[in-house]
Amino acid sequence: QVQLVESGGGLVQPGGSLRLSCVGTGRTFSPYQMGWFRQAPGNERELVGAIRWNGGSTYYTDSVKGRFTISRDNAKSTVYLQMTSLKPEDTAVYYCAARVQYGGAWYARPTDYNYWGQGTQVTVSS
Repeated sequence: QVQLVESGGGLVQPGGSLRLSCVGTGRTFSPYQMGWFRQAPGNERELVGAIRWNGGSTYYTDSVKGRFTISRDNAKSTVYLQMTSLKPEDTAVYYCAARVQYGGAWYARPTDYNYWGQGTQVTVSS
């Protein structure tokens, strides 16, 4: 079992920045591909981006490319989501998720992930 806890959400003005953190406990963190998802009211949960187990490669959905950056520190069992140039449409509950990395696969669906955090609210509003 892996337990995930997100932090760092809050209220920010358009154009502002936030950094979300997700700390994993329970099992060794390093074998897992980590994903950041978000879900706005009335919408399905969508993948924001993901990072491979060793941090060597990342994937982002088109709407956040160039604005969001995912990184990880396996020694601290932590994955980060740095968000810049935030827009009102980025408002959502943000979740981190984990699953074991196999080969070169990218996992993009919520059902691909076994472990989830509780979520942290990000609100972008003036």
